[in-house]
Amino acid sequence: MTDRRTQLAENLAQVEERIASACTAAGRKREEVTLIVVSKTYPASDVRILHELGVRHVAENRDQDAAPKAAECADLSLTWHFVGQLQTNKVRSVASYADVVQSVDRTRLVTALSAAAVREGRELGCLIQVALDAESGERGDRGGVAPDGIEELAAAVESAPGLRLGGLMTVAPLAGPYAGRQRAAFDRLMEFSSRLRGNHPAANMVSAGMSADLEDAVAAGATHVRVGTAVLGVRPRLG
Repeated sequence: MTDRRTQLAENLAQVEERIASACTAAGRKREEVTLIVVSKTYPASDVRILHELGVRHVAENRDQDAAPKAAECADLSLTWHFVGQLQTNKVRSVASYADVVQSVDRTRLVTALSAAAVREGRELGCLIQVALDAESGERGDRGGVAPDGIEELAAAVESAPGLRLGGLMTVAPLAGPYAGRQRAAFDRLMEFSSRLRGNHPAANMVSAGMSADLEDAVAAGATHVRVGTAVLGVRPRLG
């Protein structure tokens, strides 16, 4: 456990240095960017170590992994983010532990999340996941709503009981005009964020960037970066 703690502490320090350097280069304050550690496939013991090291935001993308891990770490002061594609049959479980759902991409999901949040007596933060590749008709398999559907979905979230509209999220596309152009993709997301805040001023969260491209996200103006591998190491193969 001591070795693992040392490893995570070193990795976390390196990621922290990258974020701080990116903020300096972009003329931003370090506190403007929140690090979310994506702990998928890693055990609750790692989450506990990360908490000891100062991490307060963690993310998961599969309910079957997240639910037991969140329960095991229920005594810790953590904000849990759900970042994976979410099926409506998993919504009730996710609403019981997630503080923020970053992958809202359809009105049916908004309805289901609202009902579950009300049932649980909780308020869920919601980010609208934007599929930037959908602009060119080359939608990949990472989920998300087409940019022209953002406002309709935002209005649905804002009017839904138990939900709070937080802002936007994206994953750098693997297809279309933004493939391999992460900075351009994140700049585009910021344009949509600016437009969204015109009608929904409090929806100022922008989640973008992962281990390989967090600098591009910070440069573009992201408020949250989702880092897994750079902190926890290369993930073991599933199955």
